[in-house]
This record gives sequence, C-alpha cells and structure tokens, in this order.
Amino acid sequence: MCPLASYPYLDQAQLFGIRLGLENIQAVLEDFGHPHRDYPVIHVAGTNGKGSVCAMLEEIFRLHGYRTGLYTSPHLVDVRERIRVNGSLIREKELKELLAEIEKREKRLKSGGRVAGALTYFEILTIAAFLYFARKKVDLAVLEVGMGGRFDATNVVRPEVSVITTVSYDHQQYLGSNLEKIAFEKAGIIKERIPCVCGVRSPEALRVIKKKCHDEDAPLVRVFDKKREFSVVENRRGEVFIYRTDSSTYKFRPSLPGQHQGENAAVAIATSEVMSARGWKLSKKKIIQGVESASWPGRLEIFGSTPPVVLDGCHNEAGARVVNRFWRKTFNRPAILVFGVMKDKEIEKIARWLFPLASRVILTRPSLERAAGPLEIAARLPGYRDKFFLEETVPSALRLALVLSGGEVPVLVAGSLFLVGEARQFFQSQARTS
Repeated sequence: MCPLASYPYLDQAQLFGIRLGLENIQAVLEDFGHPHRDYPVIHVAGTNGKGSVCAMLEEIFRLHGYRTGLYTSPHLVDVRERIRVNGSLIREKELKELLAEIEKREKRLKSGGRVAGALTYFEILTIAAFLYFARKKVDLAVLEVGMGGRFDATNVVRPEVSVITTVSYDHQQYLGSNLEKIAFEKAGIIKERIPCVCGVRSPEALRVIKKKCHDEDAPLVRVFDKKREFSVVENRRGEVFIYRTDSSTYKFRPSLPGQHQGENAAVAIATSEVMSARGWKLSKKKIIQGVESASWPGRLEIFGSTPPVVLDGCHNEAGARVVNRFWRKTFNRPAILVFGVMKDKEIEKIARWLFPLASRVILTRPSLERAAGPLEIAARLPGYRDKFFLEETVPSALRLALVLSGGEVPVLVAGSLFLVGEARQFFQSQARTS
C-alpha cells in the first residue's frame, strides 16, 4: 500500500477544530479575486444523502459533456477525494501548490488584520477547491455542504439551484436540539430568487424550509408531494424505481443499493429538471444513465462474496435505520458487526438499529483523536455486552470478523466514515496480495 502524501499545513489546521462563520473565508476569497464566482454551482445540503446526490448530479452533467467540478466531504482514504474535476482527483502536486498559496495568503491577511485566528481544515480545502475549479475552467461545480448550511464555508456561493436532501438528527451540538433548529441551519443555503429542490419529508423541518423560501422569494420544488409520485416495484432483477414529475416519468435502477438511493436519485432528477428549465441542455436518457452509473464508495458498498462484506458510514440514527432496512431485506440473517464511531455521536440510537442485526459485535476505534474507544462504547451499551469483542485497531477487528465469519457469515462494517475508509484500505490491500 502506497503511503499517503503529507500536508503539514492541513495537518496543523486539524488542531483548530470546527468554527462556524464566513468572515475569514470571505476575506481570503476576496483577496484571491472571488474564484467561486467564475462558474455556476449546484449547492447541496442535508443530513443524509447529500454525497450520493452530488455524485449523481456530477455524473449526469459529465455525461452531457460538461466539464464538472465536485467538492465533497469527508474523504475515506485520501484527502484528494474531496476535490475532483471530470471525475479525476486533484493531483498531489497541484494540491500542495494550492495549499502553499493559501498558507502564504492567510499569513499576510492575518498580519493585516483581515483574517482573525486561523483558517480551519474545512475552510482551507474549500478555498483550494474554489481555486482549482476556477483554474481548470469547469462549466459547473457541484458542492456538498460540510455541516449545516448557514455558516458552512461553502455558503459563500450564489448557486443555480439549492438542494436540501433530508433533515434528521446529527451534529446537534452545533446545529440545534430539534428538527426545526437543524432545518433552519440547512435552509441557510437558500438564496433570494434561487430555486430550492427539497427532498425533506418531515413536517416540522418542511415548515421551516417553506418559510425561508417564502422570505427569499425562492421557488420551492418539493421532490415528494402529491404532484410527484415516487414508487418502487420488484422484478427478477431486483428493485426498479419509478419517479413521475410534472413533465416526465423516469424508471431507473441505481447502482447504489437501497431504497434510500432511489429517493436520492429522485432528488437528483428533480434538480436536473430545474437546471433544464434554467437553460442547461439535458436529456432524460442521460439523466437516467447518470443516476444508474454514479458510484459513491462506503455507502452499502459490498466487498467480495466469501464472506459478503458490507461497508456503510451510517454515523447517525437515520443512516443506521437505512442499513437495518437494507440488511433485513437483502440478507435477513445475523451478521458479524464491526462498529466504530466518533465520541460526539448518539451511539445508543445508532446501536438500536445496528446491533440487533448481529450475532457478534466487534467494537473498535478508527485512527482519529475524536473516535470513541471500544471500552467507552461498551460502557454506554451494557445491554449488548454478551455480544461484544473489543479490538483497539480496525485491521485487528476486521481480521477477527473474518475468523468469526468462517467465510460464510456476512460481515457488516458500520458507523464512522473513517472506520469505513480504513476498512476499504484493508480489503483492497488483501485483494492485491491474494
């Protein structure tokens, strides 16, 4: 396995944690000449599904011959995964050069009092993405919000369309303790007279988004309402989704498994229709091709067959519920579960949906300061202690899972995306050496 490149400026920024606010990034972007204004943008927020929707939209526009930029987070293995043009990761050399430019600019702006404190890890990467897309002359950039929306570093753009996929509980310490407060933060990406495509179903969250659209005179396009019908039918090849809009009927089978990916595809389709109405030349055939061919690693991703190994970064309750539904429908037998998660997550609520799926649960810790240790997780979930094995590292947890599986019992690796990233490295390394 090739060692990943080191980026000292980024590594240092990790120490500064999360800071919500736009003043610093606005000052740096202004000094660079506002590169984020050089190309049209689709801006995507939401608790779950936003990464998959971004991947589908990027695929749709690239299939139509547009030169695309894609900015997402977090990454699974390599930080360069976050910044892509036409599907290709930014090159290591180019990222290093951009980081050196940003570091130099930050120092000068701080000495002149235009930047307060230090830029965060996410702010630095967001600036790098904006610069890279401008210099690569993309026709369109698809941007995933990092967290929330209102104060997220990406929320300096004026997009072609704003998208809110779902609203559920996550990051409550930053976004608020109920769905209305969380929806208020997500709705912060809605701009005056810019259409908002909304896949949210929760009445409490929807009320907040409707009010924000009204206040901003922003047309609201609800993905799931009485005028638009979403359904799923079963045939010999599996699930087929049908989405009927005002103008057309789409039948599709996403390469990404699970009913929720059918719903994510409907969000991408509705967004594509809005973009068509705004003058972008898109065909129904290629829209369907885009949602069917898009890939998004670490989301119900299946590795191998003896045993089947499923990876999913379900780091909140809504995501864990999706995994539960998928597992019962697809396997319907007990798993060996490898579980690791960050300390600030609602571990009990996630476990409620994942742990009943398993005959054995191996608790482990991704290689990150913020990760909860196996003993800490075990202490918070005493009701499952008869199922527990504790392993301090992800590779040792995966090796134990394969032994317990005996090559037959399916293995589920779920929780943090950082856990999933380490698991992907492990299984890819195994595949190369076998």
